[in-house]
Amino acid sequence: MKTNVHRVNYNKWCSKLSTVLLLGFLVMGKWLIAQKKPNIIFILSDDAGYADFGFQGSKEFKTPRLDEFAKISIRCTQAYVSAAVCGPSRAGFLTGMYQQCFGFEENNVPGYMSLSGLTDDDMGLPLEQKTIGNQLKELGYTTAIFGKWHMGNADRFHPTKRGFDEFYGFRGGSRSFMPYDETNPIDKDENRLEQGFGNFLEHDGYLTDDLADKTNQFIAQHKDRPFFVYLSFNAVHTPMQAMEEDLRQFPNLKGKRKTLAAMTLAMDRACGKVLDQLKKLNLLDNTIIVFTNDNGGPSDTNSSINSPLSGTKANHLEGGVRVPFLISWRGRLKENTVYDYPILLLDMYPTFSAIAGAKVDDMAHLDGVNLLPFLERKNLGRPHNTLFWKKENRGAIRELDWKLIRYPDRPAELYDLSNDIAEAHDLASEYPDKVRVLYKKLFQWELGLERPKWQLLRKFEGKTAERMDAFSAPKIRN
Repeated sequence: MKTNVHRVNYNKWCSKLSTVLLLGFLVMGKWLIAQKKPNIIFILSDDAGYADFGFQGSKEFKTPRLDEFAKISIRCTQAYVSAAVCGPSRAGFLTGMYQQCFGFEENNVPGYMSLSGLTDDDMGLPLEQKTIGNQLKELGYTTAIFGKWHMGNADRFHPTKRGFDEFYGFRGGSRSFMPYDETNPIDKDENRLEQGFGNFLEHDGYLTDDLADKTNQFIAQHKDRPFFVYLSFNAVHTPMQAMEEDLRQFPNLKGKRKTLAAMTLAMDRACGKVLDQLKKLNLLDNTIIVFTNDNGGPSDTNSSINSPLSGTKANHLEGGVRVPFLISWRGRLKENTVYDYPILLLDMYPTFSAIAGAKVDDMAHLDGVNLLPFLERKNLGRPHNTLFWKKENRGAIRELDWKLIRYPDRPAELYDLSNDIAEAHDLASEYPDKVRVLYKKLFQWELGLERPKWQLLRKFEGKTAERMDAFSAPKIRN
């Protein structure tokens, strides 16, 4: 009888052990699968000039760490944003869709708005839109944003409610790089530094360095699981503020140009800190890293240079919408190479999602595409045949290498970007049929868009035209 009891107890013990082992293997299996997923770091600078990096050809500015990073990256020579100003450009990146599709026209939030639409804290990235943070979190990633949010000031728009586990930064669009105190009073509530939700504080030192340090703390804490970092610098946006030791590195420059060079050097150093952390923790080979910019440089306000491109931030010339772009994935993407077909920041959502294991069918509604087959040269075609831009009655369309720009105050212009990236040769009068075709295609695209949820006061359109004319190549018309 005792033998039978012992046998029953033994069998129960074996059954429990088997269950524990099975659960252990399942947990271990999930952990191993998670470990195979690469980390993702997306670094976005703010208002940088197209030509103001060493890897972009600058002889004045010093960007040694990003130049070093370029040597292990693919440099995309025709990378575009979906808007020529900060907020809507970031909204496009975050959703993988042309932001005009959900009424986020090319106007920042908040701003100098017409009273005919949403204003102030009612403005923000619509709550029904799924962000790349939401997407990657669902796919097993720990997500974080460090720096500028600019997707709405109200609590309901907060990053921690839009797919990001952690937030260290500010809700607005620009703030001081120096700590706020009695000698440097805060100008807007939205520019308060915040950690998590509602925990307001102030940093020490220079903000650009601080954002890199906080990013590195996050990486160290989450190094054993896949993570997604959105390092959203406010550098080199105004206010023009730099550290004295950085200013001393540019004795031959003066004024805003000198300050911008010093601010860019600080941002380069911050990027280098993050790269060093990845190397230190042996994460570099299992991390996809992107460095790019949110729109063209505003040459009149921060002395940035977009050469050889015409135009600046806030207009649809190449200097407003074409940006520097580096992407690295060691062992997967060929290092120190260039990719010359047009890409969009909208492509980051499906690219990161595919890397994380998302199903293709789940991304059919996106305007962006998965870039991996193109960057790996498995698909030799173009990621996009047609690109669009729109702000109220201004707009632009690029189809293959033809680009049409529609204005409110002058006839449309037509350029062949294959041999005129400066947009100096207006071919509209020479190819009137091409103008008509592209004009109609742009309008057909607009018919599928949502009405803008807010708009700038009309007078600011005039200021945009003045800025564009001041920084455009002289026009040569046939």
